[in-house]
Amino acid sequence: MAKILLLGSGELGKEFIISAQRLGHYTIAVDSYDHAPGMQVAHEKEIINMLDGKALDALIEKHKPDFIVPEIEAIRTERLYDYEKQGYTVVPSAKAANFTMNRKAIRDLAAKELGLKTAPYQYATSAKELKNAVEIIGMPCVVKPLMSSSGKGQSTIKTESDFQKAWDYSQEGSRGDVAEVIVEAFINFDYEITLLTVTQQNGKTLFCPPIGHRQERGDYQESWQPATMQDRHLKTAQDMAAKVTAALTGNGIWGVEFFMGKDGVYFSELSPRPHDTGMVTLANTQNFNEFELHLRAITGLPIAEITQERIGASAVLLASKNSDNPKFEGLHTLAEAPKTDFRIFGKPTSRPNRRMGVVLTYDSLDGNIKEVTKKAKELAKGITVTG
Repeated sequence: MAKILLLGSGELGKEFIISAQRLGHYTIAVDSYDHAPGMQVAHEKEIINMLDGKALDALIEKHKPDFIVPEIEAIRTERLYDYEKQGYTVVPSAKAANFTMNRKAIRDLAAKELGLKTAPYQYATSAKELKNAVEIIGMPCVVKPLMSSSGKGQSTIKTESDFQKAWDYSQEGSRGDVAEVIVEAFINFDYEITLLTVTQQNGKTLFCPPIGHRQERGDYQESWQPATMQDRHLKTAQDMAAKVTAALTGNGIWGVEFFMGKDGVYFSELSPRPHDTGMVTLANTQNFNEFELHLRAITGLPIAEITQERIGASAVLLASKNSDNPKFEGLHTLAEAPKTDFRIFGKPTSRPNRRMGVVLTYDSLDGNIKEVTKKAKELAKGITVTG
């Protein structure tokens, strides 16, 4: 069986490692802090700064993995090209990891090279350039660091008084050593979706049923599957996803995000790995959850089809305070609820709005997706994360 080195070991990495171990693979969880969720279930763990290229090189040389699987953005991704030249398999590919870890690269690929419909955008490397970019794009507009995750550093500019605050916040939330931001026109969209897309060694690309989600502070709060949408819009999104994943190359699952606007489908972002909104698949909404699909695709096991088995929803459990010993109140009530499940990620510390777990609800295929989502949201509100 394969040796898998996971670069980043949060809650998504933890579920991926569980999927890998169920099929007999050897796993090594890497993160910048001890007791990360993925480390709790892996065969081995390593604690390094993944932005340190030399430390990363030493790690690869030490373990000589069959697969190098990035799970976070804060990685010295240019090193991944060197590892591919040395014969290592980077998931999905070094190109994919480099392009998608940086919003500038992936946006220019989508809009300029592939011609996908996106929001108008500009870049800025200083507060002064940010002001100039906003003058071009107009207000309201959205500011995002080129490298960040889970909505960190993202804000909306509505008036000139927001300029400096938006720039400062973007720098606080930026990951790595990239100070640049992307400024996007605000799209008046009806809803947004994640289209989980699976690329395989046999060349067959598959799509999961679309996942709807709601965000606050740039981070998802609830997700549901399937999202209700017109067939023609779904087909457009699938065509876009197929084009961009083919251009980036490699095998695995991709979280491709789209806005559904008044005038059509807009490409938003892409992650070359399991997506946080895809945690809804842990409610067994599909024949394989997103982590199992990722594992099978990268190890070359063919996936014949992806089928929807039932409807489902997820709602996040957020911490309200800093703690070195987080505890959960209300789990008994949650456990008593029918057609409900939950995951506690096992993060060793908490801070305000840190994602600590997720509530999962489900029903039969003929159930009401709005009611299932409402139930997940209300149950999540009943759980308190204390210290």
